[in-house]
Amino acid sequence: MWSGQPHPDEGHPPPLETVPVSWKGCRESPGGPAESPAGEEAQGEDSPTAAQLDVLRLRSSSMEIREKGSEFLKEELHKAQKELQLKDEECERLSKVREQLEQELEELTASLFEEAHRMVREANMKQAASEKQLKEARGKIDMLQAEVTALKTLVLTSTPASPNRELHPQLLSPTKAGPRKGHLRHKSTSSALCPAMCPTAGHPLTPDKEGKEVDTTLFAEFQAWRESPTLDKTCPFLERVYREDVGPCLDFTMQELSALVRAAVEDNTLTIEPVASQTLPAVTVAAVECGSTNTCALSGLARACRHRIRLGDSESHYYISPSSRARITAVCNFFTYIRYIQQGLVRQEVEPMFWEITRLRKEMSLAKLGFFPQEA
Repeated sequence: MWSGQPHPDEGHPPPLETVPVSWKGCRESPGGPAESPAGEEAQGEDSPTAAQLDVLRLRSSSMEIREKGSEFLKEELHKAQKELQLKDEECERLSKVREQLEQELEELTASLFEEAHRMVREANMKQAASEKQLKEARGKIDMLQAEVTALKTLVLTSTPASPNRELHPQLLSPTKAGPRKGHLRHKSTSSALCPAMCPTAGHPLTPDKEGKEVDTTLFAEFQAWRESPTLDKTCPFLERVYREDVGPCLDFTMQELSALVRAAVEDNTLTIEPVASQTLPAVTVAAVECGSTNTCALSGLARACRHRIRLGDSESHYYISPSSRARITAVCNFFTYIRYIQQGLVRQEVEPMFWEITRLRKEMSLAKLGFFPQEA
C-alpha cells in the first residue's frame, strides 16, 4: 500500500510539498484527542494539496508585498531625486545671485574709492588756488594801503597856493622838466590832473592884499552843501556855480566838443597831455589826431597848441590852445577840491574852505575872460 511519505532508503530528500504540515489540523481541532493512525492514513492523500496551496498563498502575498514595497521605494526615490534637483537649481541660482552681488559690491567699492580720490584732488586744487588768491589779495591790500598812505601824505603837503611840484610834474616848464620823448600825460583824477586842493588843518592861506568880505547868501549855500557834500547839480550851491562859472568857462565856439569836454570833466575822465616839443620820426599810432598843432579844436582859432586832450577811453586826441587849457584846468581845479571835501580829505573850518572855493571861482572867471599864466 502506498503512503504519502517516501521511503527513507531511496537516498533523496523529501520534497517541500510532501512535508507534512500539522498546523492546520491542530488549528481545526485544538486540544482534541489525537486521531487514530487509521484517520491519518485516510487523509494522507489530501494533505499535500493543502500545503501547496498555503505555500503558494504565502509566495503570492510576499510577491505582492515586495512589489508594493518596490513601488513605494521607487516613488520615494523619485521624490528625493526631484527634491534634490530643485535644491541643486536653487543652489545654482543663489550662487549666481551671490556672484552678481559680489561683482556689484566690487564695482561700487571701486567707484566710491575713485570718487573719494577725485574729491580729495579737487579739494586740494581748490585749497591751493584759494591760498594763492589769498596771498595775492594780501599783497594787493598791502600795496593799496601803501599807495593810500603815500597819497594822503602828498595831498596833505600840497596846497592850492603852493602845490607840490613833485606830485604834479606838469606844472614844471619844458626847460626845467628836461627833454621829453613822446607825449607825457596826466589824467583828470583827484590825485593827478590838477594841483592838489587840500590844505591841512591850521595851515594859514596866503594873505591877499585885496580886501574881502563874505557874501552871506553864498556862504549860507556853501554851509548847507558842506553839511552833506554831493555832486548833484540841482543843489543851490552847485547850481549857482554851474550857472555863473562852470558853464561860461567851458562854453567854447565848438559847441558839440564843448559838451563832450564838460561831460568828461564832470565824470573825471578827461586827460590832458603836453605835446612833445621835438619832432618825432613818423610811426604808426593807433590814436586818431583831430586837428593840428596850429589850430585849437575848441575855439577854432589859429593858435600854437602845446597840449592835447583825450575824452574817456576814446583814442581820439584834440589839440587845444593855452587859453582853452587854462579854462579847462580852472574847472578841473574846482571839481578836484569839492571832491576832496566830499571824501573828507580837507580838514579845515568852514570859512577857510569857503574862501578857497571863492578863489577857485575867481580863477574860472579870469580864465573865461582870457587871463592865463604864461608858460616859460
